[in-house]
Amino acid sequence: MSKGNTSVSNCQVELELFPLSPIKGKKISASFSSPDLSSCGGLMLVREAEKECDIISRIASCIKDEHCQHLVEHSYEEMIRQRVYQIASGFEDCDDCDRLRNDSIMKMCAGRLPSDAPLSSQPTMSRFEDKVTKEELYAIAEQFLEAFIASYEHPPKSIILDCDDTNADTYGVQQGNLFSSYYGGHCLMPFLIFEGKSGKLVMPVLRPGRRNKSINFSGYMKRIITRIRKSWRKTQIIVRGDSHFCSHEFMEWARGDRRVVYITGLAQNKTLSARTESWVSAAKKDYNKNKNAIKRFHRFKYKAGTWKNEENVVVKIEVNELGTNVRYIVTNISNSYGPGYIYNISYCGRGAMELMIRELKLYCDADRMSCTRFFGQPVQALSVQRRICSVALDAAHHFC
Repeated sequence: MSKGNTSVSNCQVELELFPLSPIKGKKISASFSSPDLSSCGGLMLVREAEKECDIISRIASCIKDEHCQHLVEHSYEEMIRQRVYQIASGFEDCDDCDRLRNDSIMKMCAGRLPSDAPLSSQPTMSRFEDKVTKEELYAIAEQFLEAFIASYEHPPKSIILDCDDTNADTYGVQQGNLFSSYYGGHCLMPFLIFEGKSGKLVMPVLRPGRRNKSINFSGYMKRIITRIRKSWRKTQIIVRGDSHFCSHEFMEWARGDRRVVYITGLAQNKTLSARTESWVSAAKKDYNKNKNAIKRFHRFKYKAGTWKNEENVVVKIEVNELGTNVRYIVTNISNSYGPGYIYNISYCGRGAMELMIRELKLYCDADRMSCTRFFGQPVQALSVQRRICSVALDAAHHFC
């Protein structure tokens, strides 16, 4: 084969490996031998992945633009794309808009050609972020849920809704900024929901810096499950969370749908301690005999003072050289499953969500809260990255 044919062959391989969507009718090709045009070339693959879920267009449709459209220089959708792709490439500050508004790759990701006019500046972007209203943020949250449902070709047999909150450290005078004794600092407290099997982000909700209350959790889950049930009537929905997500309002509501399963932690109290005292004493006695670590599980019925019905409670009793550890969970999982299986397999699997939150905060800077206005915090837009990155990873596997 001649040298010229070899070059053509290599070019064809590159095009097959990285098929890129055109911009304004202009064809885009990937080449590893051309001069450097930008240091953010990987964003073109992220752009292809985002086109599959189309989350940015969904978000833009929720924000009302009252400007005369024939005078608009930067559309809201273009500005969201610019902001999101900047964050995806590690430029999380709004000031970076001034540095990157002429970048060729950033322009193409936002829908412009490299020869087109620059993207929006920092003041324009800041005004845009501050104009988003509470109602528009609610609509954006609904679009996250719609995008999650649309990400499945067919209704799944079951999904797991893992719920948790995390700290987003703050500084200065910021709305919703409260001191958390648990995290030892001032922060906001975003509430996050992931699908436990796939790791997909279902919905992020920005909240003031205090732990979620059970009544808030119940309201969120009722609305989310009601919407999911409209599309997936036969899907089993499993809700998991820590002890502060134990909600008697939600447990009562879930009785109306036999395909809704809940399994949450249960805070220890005097009644529970008295109920399990004999089991704990027996475990301690057996450990003291031969100093072998003990881990036992028991199941019993329990009804708190505010509960309308008795619920299934599983207790884990662990005794070893570090001491005694007693944990409780409450669930409506069938008694046909052993208490050890319910605790170890069904409940402890929620620990994987900690890794998902770490990815969101570490790689997407979703805990960067720099705006003084509560509704101006970009947590909703930042969380887009978790969904885009998960789709991009699937696309990368496909290319390889």
